[in-house]
Amino acid sequence: MKRYCPSLFCYTRRRSDPIRIGSHLVLGGGAPIVVQSMTTANTADVEASARQVRRIAAAGAEMVRLTAPGRTEAERLLTIRRRIEEQECYVPLVADIHFNPQVALIAAQYVSKVRINPGNFIDKRATFQQLDYTDAEYAAELERLRVQLTALIEVCKYYHTVIRIGVNHGSLSDRIMSRYGDTTDGMVESAMEFLRVCRAEGYGRVVISMKSSNTRVMVEAYRKLVVRMDEEGMHYPLHLGVTEAGEGEDGRIRSAVGIGALLADGIGDTIRVSLTEAPENEILPARILADYFRGREMHNYIPVEEEPVPYDPYNYARRVSHGVSVGSVAIGGGAVPVVVGDRAAGADLTPEDFALVTPRQAVAGAEGWIACTLEHLNGDFMEWLGRNPQRVVVLVSENTNWVGEIRACFVLLMRNGVRNPVVVSRCYGERQLERLQLYAAADFGALLIDGFGDGIWIVNEVFTTEYDEDETGNLITTERDVTPDFDLTSLSFSILQAARARISRTEIISCPGCGRTLFELQAVAREVKARFGHYPGLKIAVMGCIVNGPGEMADADFGYVGSGPGLVTLYRGREVVERNIPQEEALERLERLIAESEG
Repeated sequence: MKRYCPSLFCYTRRRSDPIRIGSHLVLGGGAPIVVQSMTTANTADVEASARQVRRIAAAGAEMVRLTAPGRTEAERLLTIRRRIEEQECYVPLVADIHFNPQVALIAAQYVSKVRINPGNFIDKRATFQQLDYTDAEYAAELERLRVQLTALIEVCKYYHTVIRIGVNHGSLSDRIMSRYGDTTDGMVESAMEFLRVCRAEGYGRVVISMKSSNTRVMVEAYRKLVVRMDEEGMHYPLHLGVTEAGEGEDGRIRSAVGIGALLADGIGDTIRVSLTEAPENEILPARILADYFRGREMHNYIPVEEEPVPYDPYNYARRVSHGVSVGSVAIGGGAVPVVVGDRAAGADLTPEDFALVTPRQAVAGAEGWIACTLEHLNGDFMEWLGRNPQRVVVLVSENTNWVGEIRACFVLLMRNGVRNPVVVSRCYGERQLERLQLYAAADFGALLIDGFGDGIWIVNEVFTTEYDEDETGNLITTERDVTPDFDLTSLSFSILQAARARISRTEIISCPGCGRTLFELQAVAREVKARFGHYPGLKIAVMGCIVNGPGEMADADFGYVGSGPGLVTLYRGREVVERNIPQEEALERLERLIAESEG
């Protein structure tokens, strides 16, 4: 198997070439993971943009991106940079460019980094029509790409500006989709076309991203890109992010599932947690995720051979398991992954529904679910499991590299043909809900993305030790349970949904907003969630503008997209249903459209 990381079990950071952004920031080359965000103010409004940049930087951002849809906004970037520097804020600025290569040439003179989208930088906006190219015609399009990109490279060389090649699943060009389909292979080729030009021009100050609102698509695309770059001797730094992640718990969990699955394998040099909230709110969860994987190289050794790999990390398939029943609840087989937690809150099972035994007890004949670690998975025990397919295994680990060790357990089970259902469990000790959400989503999401797990069981226990003296002066220690009352059942269902393992709620795909946004995005996203949250499995996309709208909505049932000041266009999938509706009427029209489709 071609490797996207040096080891599936032993954590190491991916090798990447270091590049300098601005006067002081180093990205890649083993440097700490950089966190960043993007403004939502209109870039033409210098004062509003400068204020927002300073707030984001004060929250801990190490880079701040601004949209530059036209020449006016691109020219204002210089004034914004001067304004923040007058306030002793020297955070590197990034210009976000779509549709207009000439705007990129202007912006590259004033900022530290320019982001371009291969799907619309040179190619026309996608119309999702199948186009037929001869090899000669396709080569002519690549030459046109080379000419336009080389012009930007020359400006960036002169001004020491970095380029981010930002591929979005939602905005692949018709040219790419006509040859590769709407696939992760198309995403990879879209990036590689640009990277090959950069290398041919001797330009190495490049960062790449491969974003999608679908976490499975996102992770698969990055993994395939790393393999392809390695094959061609490229080691550019990677920017990680999930597009249109949403807000609140949903946005944080969806981001942590996608970003965490890659960070768990040492992939990623800079991250953005895209939330439909104030941009400064993105920094803390990004920093928590980055820090969660810091120092993981020091984990205990996991003694499992790397080959053979019994699953395909580039094409999702759930591990095959036997189906069993606990009361009326099906586990394994074709059943959706179960949630173990608080049944009053909606969990499928509670710990009281079964008796946990150890492998030693199991072999001796005791009934119940078997709790085991990697060290228990020897030949005798796995042979016993094969003779007892009705037994459910609960995998646990205390290794710092929890994902690596639990993955090793699944690999051993698969190599030995053991198909017992497996519930994965981890115990945390978190007092802060946001940390628990991010940690659990990163851990469990990484396994679910690979098709591992017939159920998840999240435990959170916090104890404190209190000291006192008895009447004779002897020290008395008392351990007291101070575990916060977090809704672990809701968290579990959110993680399963974000990993596309079990859909139990309405899914709101909402972009974080930027200077292109054409309506009050946060308020609309909240209202959409409130109105339509009772449709399990329904996907609704809320997009501030048209840049990624139609493409990302290919994964949604309905779309609400800003099409002009105070105007909204409604989509069913990629199909425009109603165009340029006054915003005050759009939600009512969307509600009728959904009702008609349901009926």
